[in-house]
Amino acid sequence: MIVMAREPGAEADFTLQDFLSFDTPEGYRAELIDGEIVVTPPPDGNHERCIMRIVKQVLAASATPMDFSGQKGLIVPVVEGQGRVIPDITLAPAKLDLFLDAPTWMRPTGVAMVVEITSSSPDHDRNAKRRAYAAAQIPLYLLVDRQRHEVILHGDTMRNEYTSSLALSHFRW
Repeated sequence: MIVMAREPGAEADFTLQDFLSFDTPEGYRAELIDGEIVVTPPPDGNHERCIMRIVKQVLAASATPMDFSGQKGLIVPVVEGQGRVIPDITLAPAKLDLFLDAPTWMRPTGVAMVVEITSSSPDHDRNAKRRAYAAAQIPLYLLVDRQRHEVILHGDTMRNEYTSSLALSHFRW
């Protein structure tokens, strides 16, 4: 992971315009999280395996038919302005057809759940992204924390935080 931060004493964090003009290396993804441009390398095979297993389970077990997108850019509120994040999985009710003709960066209205599987930037997934998803009023945030061997489902948003969570420990993915 590469985090681009301003030098000490610099005027401000990276702006949205800085981010949108950033040239991301091929195969990498860039996000604007709390005023930092975070560049993440392509995921490893274990990360992709987690995604595959979660998508299969959600699609098979959901009472509501769901659509999913991997690596969908979402516009989320942050302390000042807007952030840009890319969840590993974005799920929405199929009847909404949210992903049809969606722009590269879309507002999360109608998104039912986002999923992050930790890799090179676990602190962003555990903290800043959790707050951003809550601020965006995304009802559910599933975090698969591979370093801590736990899965946490966050729900019930209030302001910039989830007010309930269910954690399962000792998982190996």
